[in-house]
Amino acid sequence: MSTENPQPNKLTSRGPQQNLGALLQEFGRTREAIEQELAKVVVGQRDAIRQLLAAVFTRGHCLLEGVPGLAKTLLVSTLAKILGVEFRRVQFTPDLTPSDITGTTVLEEDANGSRSFRFVEGPVFTNILLADEINRTPPKTQSALLQAMQEREVTVGVETYKLPEPFLVVATQNPIDQEGTYPLPEAQLDRFMFNVKIDYPTLEEEEKILAATTRGEPAEPARLINAKILLGAQKLVSQVAVGPYVLQYATSLVRATRPADDSAPDFVRDLVDWGAGPRAGQYLINGGKALAAMDGRFSVSIEDVKEIAVPVLRKRIGANFQALAEGMTTDKIVERLLTAVKPPKIEKYER
Repeated sequence: MSTENPQPNKLTSRGPQQNLGALLQEFGRTREAIEQELAKVVVGQRDAIRQLLAAVFTRGHCLLEGVPGLAKTLLVSTLAKILGVEFRRVQFTPDLTPSDITGTTVLEEDANGSRSFRFVEGPVFTNILLADEINRTPPKTQSALLQAMQEREVTVGVETYKLPEPFLVVATQNPIDQEGTYPLPEAQLDRFMFNVKIDYPTLEEEEKILAATTRGEPAEPARLINAKILLGAQKLVSQVAVGPYVLQYATSLVRATRPADDSAPDFVRDLVDWGAGPRAGQYLINGGKALAAMDGRFSVSIEDVKEIAVPVLRKRIGANFQALAEGMTTDKIVERLLTAVKPPKIEKYER
């Protein structure tokens, strides 16, 4: 594959002569090539990369959480290079204003002395926006992304401007107990498809990181696709089939997080103040589609839903004081739910 001019890809269109199996094979090869290029720069973090790619292929936004220095920014910027899409990074600081993100209207005067207003686009007008350390800016500035993330448009004054396609926000967040951080509002958290935890590398991975980053010869990943091919991949993933039993399971899992629901287990009633909304179910299904397509499968399995349940639900459950006192994090609550909520029974076929 060329690093400058990617070759035409079957994912850009789907003609009547092309079957889903051939497209999924092409998609699988593309996904493997993307991961191989990422591995040249980012060591380890396999689960985080898999979840980030699932978000990209389903038009979902992703929140990466971890302490500084774990290559969160490097991961996103490298992925943007490989995908061949426009990328912009905004460093979120306490003095950042909403117009620094969305853009602003300025008054201009031409050579004849005529004055007119012109809208100057902000960094949000891109394909991948990296909101770096998003929780280091106050909620007023964080809320500037709400409309962009949901409606994929920006309103400034009385005018509304469409954002380019594809568009997604990847935000990084430092642990809330660190100095100078603000908690993200629940409405902001709910816009993110995944909350991905970036953990410390293993001993072997850290040795590889030190060896690779101290040689003075940084690896340069190849550009594999472009925005048009990525849009085709997103369309392909949306066509992956979802059976009624998988839908039932995802629905049951989300409803079980709500303490007031009849299906909620006793430990949810004791440990949770509020549960996930319908958007969580949408993300479970869409994320399952991405995982199935990335593995070359035609339909979503219940195991796909289980695999992404924790990153989807961990920030959509409000643990109460009793849970905190018992050391029960939302991750542990979701893991208990995966054991408590049983998949629906498949009816046996009878002649």
